[in-house]
This record gives sequence, C-alpha cells and structure tokens, in this order.
Amino acid sequence: MRLSEQEIINAICMHLAERKQLQPTQIEVEMMWDEDYGFSAEVHSEGRSYIIISATIKEAIERYMLTQHNVEVFPDQIHLQLNEEIVADIIYN
Repeated sequence: MRLSEQEIINAICMHLAERKQLQPTQIEVEMMWDEDYGFSAEVHSEGRSYIIISATIKEAIERYMLTQHNVEVFPDQIHLQLNEEIVADIIYN
C-alpha cells in the first residue's frame, strides 16, 4: 500500500492533535527531505514551530493505518521515499 504525501500529512495532524488535545485542523505540516538528515516535517501549531523526525512520522503512520484502515503495521514495514512527492510504501500481509 502506498500513502501519498497528503495522507502522510493527515496522519501527522491526526496523531499530534490526539497527543496535544487539539483539533487536526489546528496543525499545519510541511514535509521535508534532506540529504544529510533524511525525512522530517516542520509542524506549526498554537503559534509554535518545531521539527519532527522520521521516527515520529512513522509512529503517526502506524496510528493512521490502525485507525483509518484497521491494519496494524510496525516501523520496519513503513518505507518513506522521495519520488515527485514524499510517499510511504507500507508492506504488510
């Protein structure tokens, strides 16, 4: 299964909203890729900006897959890739 960049952003918004007791619409996310640091995302919420790393992105995708698709996946099954956009390939049975 492949998640688009927008689906990854939705997963992050939902995950962080749950953790911070906010609405997903109160969170803005910009996906990033850097040759030295890999995948990350800049998050804006409540007037603050911060960076989350790929481990947190994968954690959000895990939760999204469980709540939205009723599929349990683990971090080693999630592969972030940079194509024309950032996508997540998820390998599960």
